[in-house]
Amino acid sequence: AIGSDAQTTNLYAVHVDTRRRLERSWGDVSTWLLSALDGAGVDPVQAEELIVPPGADELLVLLEVRDHAESGRWDVIVVDCSPSGETLRLLALPDVLEWYLRRVLPSVGGILQGFVPTLARAAGLPFPDPNAFLALDRIRTELTSARGMLDSPDTTVRLVLTPESVAVAETRRTLSALSLFGQRVDGVVVNRVFPDGVGDSWRTNWIAAQRDQLAEIADSFAAYPTWTTPYLDGEPRGLDALGRLAKEVYGDDDPVAACALPLPTQVRSVDNGYELEFSLPFAVREDVDVVRVGDDVVVTAATTRRIFALPVALRRCEIVGAGVLDQHLRIRFQRPHANEAGDAS
Repeated sequence: AIGSDAQTTNLYAVHVDTRRRLERSWGDVSTWLLSALDGAGVDPVQAEELIVPPGADELLVLLEVRDHAESGRWDVIVVDCSPSGETLRLLALPDVLEWYLRRVLPSVGGILQGFVPTLARAAGLPFPDPNAFLALDRIRTELTSARGMLDSPDTTVRLVLTPESVAVAETRRTLSALSLFGQRVDGVVVNRVFPDGVGDSWRTNWIAAQRDQLAEIADSFAAYPTWTTPYLDGEPRGLDALGRLAKEVYGDDDPVAACALPLPTQVRSVDNGYELEFSLPFAVREDVDVVRVGDDVVVTAATTRRIFALPVALRRCEIVGAGVLDQHLRIRFQRPHANEAGDAS
């Protein structure tokens, strides 16, 4: 953490050293993998690239944020996210990797610890270090913790877009995807808005086009607080310039206050079963697909997919229907039949 000057002693900036974090979380696993790849004749330079799992940098940043959140040291943590597509992939990583580890890597002391050493001896590979299994189990625990942080009511997302038709459409899709991942959106910032006034035809045309999109934004995101950022004549640099911009944008509003929004995902008891409800703004039934996979439900909305681990109460139930109504996906579960539930009596 890097402290700011004396006038803002409570403001800190952090740059995550992903390489050091990777060595700490993945070191024991990578050591064994490097030995195995070396024994298989893989070039050392290529091996270094192969042992780093996809999405590792983004995931390590997420785990670093998790550590800061759990430290209790900070009042507010602000994460400047990547463009929407990358951020959505980041939000999916804990679910996907935790799902993979639960199925492919049983708990330490399980079948895998006995099977892999035997397979390694048969293939002439180096004997796996038990610490590698402990590291994998630790990573699985960290992924669960990271998902808990993302699901916390204290974690919110603020959408930032420019008043252009493509950006507005993309932000609508992003809002649907965030709802699918259970993320609360606490507001919308419209960036680079031209000020009204007389100007040349080029600026006048832009002002007119932005005015149409601002009306579309007001209609699409009416449920959320919305702020606008003017298109400045230069990039704001330094705390003074940023402070002036913040005052102009937020006025008397508290910029870190999150509005109280309902949970994007809810489970309700209904006749003979349960109803699992996701908030899916702007989604249409034709773009939504629901598939049951063991104790999970895989929900696909347009190009976004989420693996949702079912609560215990729903795991013995059967999906009997799903539909989109009032910007919500509702999945209906039916309890086991009475004769099935009463076999043990």
